[in-house]
This record gives sequence, C-alpha cells and structure tokens, in this order.
Amino acid sequence: MTVKEFFSFRQNKYFWVNIIGMAVAIAVLLFGVLKGVDLYTRHGQAVVVPDVKGMGLAEAEKMFRNQGLNFVVSDSTYVEDLPAGSIVDYTPSAGQKVKEGRTIYLTINTLDIPLQVIPDVADNSSVRQAEARLLASGFKLDEVQYVPGEQDWVYGVKYHGRELSTNERVPVGARLTLMVGDGTGTPQVTDSLSGDESEELEDQSTEPAKATPAKPSSRKSTSDDSWF
Repeated sequence: MTVKEFFSFRQNKYFWVNIIGMAVAIAVLLFGVLKGVDLYTRHGQAVVVPDVKGMGLAEAEKMFRNQGLNFVVSDSTYVEDLPAGSIVDYTPSAGQKVKEGRTIYLTINTLDIPLQVIPDVADNSSVRQAEARLLASGFKLDEVQYVPGEQDWVYGVKYHGRELSTNERVPVGARLTLMVGDGTGTPQVTDSLSGDESEELEDQSTEPAKATPAKPSSRKSTSDDSWF
C-alpha cells in the first residue's frame, strides 16, 4: 500500500460523517452523565432547616414539607417543662443548609411520664435528711405538713394529698409534701414493771379496804366511876 492510498480516507465523505457522529454521541453522553449526577446530588439546591424546637409533630411536619425535607423520630427523652410529644432536639439543627429531600432526625418529649421510686424517708429520717434525699432524686417539695409527733421527725410523704406507701412510684420531678412531727405528740414514758408487780398492783386496786379494829382504851377507872 502506498502512502497516497493510506491517506485516501480523507477524501471519503462517509468517514468524516462517522467521525462527527461519534463526537456528537460522546458529547451527548457526557452531558447526560453530568446532568444526571447534578440532579442526583441536587447541586445548588440547598434549603435551610427550620426552627421547630418545642413544636408538636403535626406543626413541624408542615414546616418540613414546605422546605422539601423529611423527618423521623429517632429518640425520646423527658423534659418536665415541655408538653408531651413536643420536639426537644433534632439533627441537623435549625439554620443549617442541607439538600432538598434530606431526612431530619428528631428527639421528642416522651408521651408517658417516667415513674420513680420514692426514697425511704418515712419514719427513719429527720426533715433535713429527707429534704436532701428527695431533692437529690429530682423531686420538688411543697411546704411541710405538721402532724403530732416528735419534732422535726418525718412520719410520711404525700403526693396530691395522698400518703404514699413504701417503694411506691410517682412521676419524675413530682411535688411532694413531707409529714413532719410538731413536737406535741411525744410518746409517753411508762415505768417498766414485772408481771408479778403489775398483778399485785391490780389486786391492790381492786381489793376492798379492810376495817381497822379499834384499840382498847388505856384509860384507868377511878373511884368516881365506881357504883355503890
């Protein structure tokens, strides 16, 4: 094959048509791939996460939907000052820019208030000791209720006006009332007697009094008392 015959394809119009067609096909393919990646990653379509803390799920859902975001409840906790079911925290947090369609993970306030065992302070603690234990356990205290008994001694714990029994459970953070002795009901101290001594005292208390015999008179008779 001569050099002239080797380069003769340059004069064949179908050759150049094929080359151009291949170039166009490659360009279209590259454009499609780049466009698909762009759509998949939503390049340049960032949205701001709205502030929904403290809201209920229904209200938060509307705000997320308006921003093109999804959400799931991933955890729960208990916060006394927030309504049950309200949003406590979430990730990503408010103000962050995320891609449309992103899932937001929520932590809500538990629907069921957890219960906690009351510390054993009734009839074995002073008022100061009981207050310290109850406050350390997360409970709140109302004014004490004074009852007859030893002063500053705790005789019971009340919740909503009802005296609690040992190991009873109440809601976490509940307000409790201590029943404290006012010092007017101190138990009376009695003398300890043996059984025989007690019976003897009872017999003496029930036995009728005996008559005391009259003593003979010691007065001597005189002549004036004699009869003639």
